[in-house]
Amino acid sequence: MKNNAIIAGATGLVGSYLLRQLLSDEAYDSVTVITRRPTGVQNPRLKEYVVDFDDASSWEPFVKGEVLFLCLGTTRARAGSTSQQYVVDHDYQVELAKAAVTNGVRTIVLVSSAGAKPNSPFFYTRMKAETERDIEATGIGSLKIIRPGPLTGPRKEKRKAEQAGIRFLNLVNRIGLFRKYSPVHAEVVAAAMIKAARLPDAKTEVFELLQVFRLAGHDPAAFSKRAE
Repeated sequence: MKNNAIIAGATGLVGSYLLRQLLSDEAYDSVTVITRRPTGVQNPRLKEYVVDFDDASSWEPFVKGEVLFLCLGTTRARAGSTSQQYVVDHDYQVELAKAAVTNGVRTIVLVSSAGAKPNSPFFYTRMKAETERDIEATGIGSLKIIRPGPLTGPRKEKRKAEQAGIRFLNLVNRIGLFRKYSPVHAEVVAAAMIKAARLPDAKTEVFELLQVFRLAGHDPAAFSKRAE
């Protein structure tokens, strides 16, 4: 049987690593990318579709395969408002999950966030929890939720506040504080997503930060300090 992986968010920090790793993974015969802008990647196993996420007819037919990897996301600054950020991080991903169920996809692997809680006082972690909840409600056969801490890795745009926060977390982690929110390299998160997809089917499984490192087979201390 031919195995096809689907990625939404392949031009983002985690998604770009995920795409490279999947294209070199012999478990998949092909990789379908549903994206807002071209990835620039050339590979005979890659099927890339540049779409308008506001127009479901432009992407629904391509959500077909064994596993859907969801790593869409944006910032409030880039989106222009929290409401538009919610559209990208929540609405688009929930609609993709619904299409996956309709098209017979069995597994979804979702990048969420450490601290995701539906009653969180913080918009970001509350939004992530609502995304988890609403994707689970689609009835997908198996949902794997990855909850990393702040992401490190080479970004195209500089985020000074985020970089300062990562430096602070690395400092306090050395004395044992806020371990749940330790920074983690995007390469590690991508590897954990692929490993999670291979685990036996379970309705919903949540992988917190230390489990993410274990899935990826990496040492938290070594990877949390990697610079952007």
